Amino acid sequence: MSGSVKFSECPPSLKAIAHYLKTAAEHDARDVIVAYWSRLYALQCGLKLSSQKPEETKLFIELMDWLEKTKKEHADNESITNEVAAQAYLENYALKLFLYADKQDREGNFGKNVVKAFYTSGMIYDILQTFGELTEEVQQNRKYAKWKAAYIHNCLKNGETPVAGPMASGEEEDEKEEEDAVGGSSAQDPPQSPVMGFTQPPPVPINPETGAIDITSPEQLPDPPKEPEKPPGGFQAYIPATGEMEAYQPPQGDITLTPDQVTKAQKYCKWAGSALNYDDISTAIENLQKALRLLKTGQDG
Repeated sequence: MSGSVKFSECPPSLKAIAHYLKTAAEHDARDVIVAYWSRLYALQCGLKLSSQKPEETKLFIELMDWLEKTKKEHADNESITNEVAAQAYLENYALKLFLYADKQDREGNFGKNVVKAFYTSGMIYDILQTFGELTEEVQQNRKYAKWKAAYIHNCLKNGETPVAGPMASGEEEDEKEEEDAVGGSSAQDPPQSPVMGFTQPPPVPINPETGAIDITSPEQLPDPPKEPEKPPGGFQAYIPATGEMEAYQPPQGDITLTPDQVTKAQKYCKWAGSALNYDDISTAIENLQKALRLLKTGQDG
């Protein structure tokens, strides 16, 4: 997709999703996978927050159209069409940003790039909720990344020198400033040191000309996910290896839907679209939830 994608301005009533839309826009030209799932997550959250205002509906329709078009254009990209592959890709992407920022922070190299890397990592960890509940390790890394982004941001803004690494237990940050820095996802107490029981991939490089994080180099991005296989016993633990990515493995016992069930799921989706045409957001959400339940569990209702 082009890097010049245009959407309506996010209305104040949907301020909570503006950060994910911004993350998507920042990745339009360099990583369509991150852009795709960022907008999908923003749409999902926005539908739950909607007060059914016309400007909200307009943005939702634009997002839906873009998502549908992008999925068709990248039908051969498993990290867009396959949730298992997408989850692995995004988790590895967030992890690389996190590790880069954490390394710089612990070495005392503070700056806007470190804030941006921590911040973006936290946003992508949020987006991983699209695929289900986050693991305890990911939850802690997410909380730590957001807190560190806010803490370093506030220190630089106030002319103070940040403390490298985890903050000593018991110290507190200004919650209001932290909310401004990380988009309302603040932690009242500094989190513990991040969980890092993995092999560190290559650090995300810095562009010497612009000073920006350069995450466009192919050798620095996760490799295309491998074809998922079915191991005995369900999911395998995902541990990124140096310089490469291993795809999650899907569990056995996948739901097999009958033709009637598939047809019913399609009808739910169609009804959801029809409801949106009449600005009936609650009905659209209800039908989308029924479709997802049917597709995931085989149960209707």
